[in-house]
Amino acid sequence: MGQDLRNYAPDDAAYWASTGKGVANRNLWISIPSLLCGFAVWLYWGIITVQMLNLGFAFEKSELFTLAAIAGLTGATLRIPSTFFIRIAGGRNTIFFTTALLMIPAIGTGYYLQDPNTPLWKFQMLAFLSGIGGGNFASSMSNISFFFPKKIQGYALGMNAGLGNFGVTTMQIVIPLVMTFGLFGGEPMILENTSGTLIGKIPAGTPTYIHNAGYVWLLALVPLAVAGWFGMNNIRDEHVSPDIPNPLGAFGIISFMLIVGFICAAFGLWLMLPENVGGSGFAVSKWIVLPIVISLTVGLLKLIPGQVGQNLTRQYRIFGNRHTWAMTVIYTMTFGSFIGYAATFALAIKVVFGFQHIEVDGVMTHNLANPNGPSALMYAWMGPFIGALIRPIGGMMADKLGGARVTQWISIIMVASALGVAYFLKQAYVSATPEELFLPFMILFLILFAATGIGNGSTFRTIAVVFDKEQAGPVLGWTSAVAAYGAFIIPKVFGEQIKAATPEYALYGFAIFYGVCILINWWFYLRPGAYVKNP
Repeated sequence: MGQDLRNYAPDDAAYWASTGKGVANRNLWISIPSLLCGFAVWLYWGIITVQMLNLGFAFEKSELFTLAAIAGLTGATLRIPSTFFIRIAGGRNTIFFTTALLMIPAIGTGYYLQDPNTPLWKFQMLAFLSGIGGGNFASSMSNISFFFPKKIQGYALGMNAGLGNFGVTTMQIVIPLVMTFGLFGGEPMILENTSGTLIGKIPAGTPTYIHNAGYVWLLALVPLAVAGWFGMNNIRDEHVSPDIPNPLGAFGIISFMLIVGFICAAFGLWLMLPENVGGSGFAVSKWIVLPIVISLTVGLLKLIPGQVGQNLTRQYRIFGNRHTWAMTVIYTMTFGSFIGYAATFALAIKVVFGFQHIEVDGVMTHNLANPNGPSALMYAWMGPFIGALIRPIGGMMADKLGGARVTQWISIIMVASALGVAYFLKQAYVSATPEELFLPFMILFLILFAATGIGNGSTFRTIAVVFDKEQAGPVLGWTSAVAAYGAFIIPKVFGEQIKAATPEYALYGFAIFYGVCILINWWFYLRPGAYVKNP
């Protein structure tokens, strides 16, 4: 345990039975909860902002949507350098160090949530740092791909991603519960509006310990960092991590590459944000900013001198493979949708169904609290729970039926359910009794979450089959990096369309994108004469 491995051969049946299976499973079962905490810290702003509204924090609804969007942008950008950590720094070194780094935003969030007068920019900075948790997915998936034989890659990667994604559900259940009592001491705040937990509503006037939302993750992060250090392995074979430095050297390389990602994400945010919150005031479109941020990150990493730059040059060969780009788009449809909806779901329920939408002097208003509205904190966990739970099933289905075929089926379901959600959103946002439309909205959104989970599992299978062993890990990291921008785009689009009073437009746009993905998947993997038939 904890030692570096050489001549690791999981595709050798005898070696796998005698040695590889035990090693792989141990690394997997430490990786999963570490990844779970990464998702929790990255996406907890979707729940925290709901409670900030309930506690009367003096921010606009559109401002609160920016917290999830900032965390989404940073987390996605940090996945680009994280894609290449395993070959450069080793799996054990990477998972231990990146898990330990999550303690920084967790502590900061707990500290600043104790003061309702904390300025918005401090919460935006903490959301920025929370992106560390988002970046961890790329390195985690790349690492696990090297431990398992190709024939069960769909299962192994589906387990790591699916159970790791339970961090979203775990967070959405744990945070509302731990806010109800003084687990870490401190002074409570008093609810101004009805809140809720998994087990029921909490009335206004109830003391609430919102700072527990940050501190609670230390209970898991500390032991997980220890488990990662003593229980995981670096694989020093040529196709994995042949030339990794000592641990301190590895931590230094990881830190430097993360700083590059932070700088590029900060530049993108500066281009988009208004001057009053530290931005440029240029209000550059997000559709322009994202390619700039991605290209800048990839380019700056390539300029790192010495062995790191040479290593990246080798790994950058994935960009010359047409399948890298096809799978990037398809993976964005599945995982990008899952993570974006997970970041948005709670606040969308609160904003659309938690308020009455009525005309006053001929003008539609959306600020009157709805006493019959559903509690966002009671229901928001269900979508990510289903999407994560079903992901390994998607991987196993793809192992039997072919990844592209399963992806095609769920893509059609995603188009139909997105259009259905759009319809009920439109009706609810002009209704004085939006709660009457909550049930069909919720059912369709749960179907959408389930489809993203199955499709995410099926894309793992496709990547494992289409790419060789050396390229599969970096491709998994790269595609997950681009897809993770869904955690930025979807909250940003929802926030903009909520402000414009047309939330249904967001879903229309996503449905069109899913239709494009259907065509790409068919062209590359299902048509007669496809490049690779139903991988």
